[in-house]
Amino acid sequence: MVLRFDPRQCLPSSAELPDSDDTPVDNELQNLIPNLLEAILAMAWPDRQDWFFGVDMGIYFDPAVPAVVPDGFLSLGVERFVGERGRLSYVLWEEDNITPTLALEVVSKTYGGEYERKKKLYAALAIDYYAVYLPDGNPRRNRQPLEIYQLVAGEYQQLGGNPVWLPKIGLGLGRDRGTYLGRQREWLYWYDQTGQRLSTPEEMAAQAQAQVQQERSRAEQEKLRADRLAARLRALGIDPESV
Repeated sequence: MVLRFDPRQCLPSSAELPDSDDTPVDNELQNLIPNLLEAILAMAWPDRQDWFFGVDMGIYFDPAVPAVVPDGFLSLGVERFVGERGRLSYVLWEEDNITPTLALEVVSKTYGGEYERKKKLYAALAIDYYAVYLPDGNPRRNRQPLEIYQLVAGEYQQLGGNPVWLPKIGLGLGRDRGTYLGRQREWLYWYDQTGQRLSTPEEMAAQAQAQVQQERSRAEQEKLRADRLAARLRALGIDPESV
């Protein structure tokens, strides 16, 4: 008899691992900003099932090491939905060892080493892109409001521009003013290759509502013209129904 050993069977599952580091965010934007990015992707990729966007979720690369918890991250080439309950954590050995393509940190009032410690960590974990966003409008010394890095030969190199095109994702990432959940401020958005910002769910709903209103107005105008024509025909002694 030949015994086959599968080391994955000895690794803890996502149900057995803590689903976060139990460190609460100290600013609601740390959740709202990645939530918006996820919502835009859901509208932009309605038929794709090969991506997952995690928000404040633990990423496990080694069962002996605590999870890494970015404010947001995007993985490509994985199942979008896992069961009805969804993922508890992103566990690499349950995801065919597919490393996230993008990690996002939103800098809050409590500095968390986003430009040094986490930058080195994400580079060591081979995450292709790393984005650091300052949402308060007051950039730190020698820092841009949004800094995006690409992994090159094991080191992060900063990319310029706004938005920044990310070839491995097939989208750009940048900042602009807009409205999300009724809140007007600067947000992060996805962009297409021409630099056009992708619409948010709220914007798409407003566009659809505007189109419905236009169609309703057009129908009302057509009815008004038809009623006027019928009135003229009657004035001439002509039955509109016979025309």
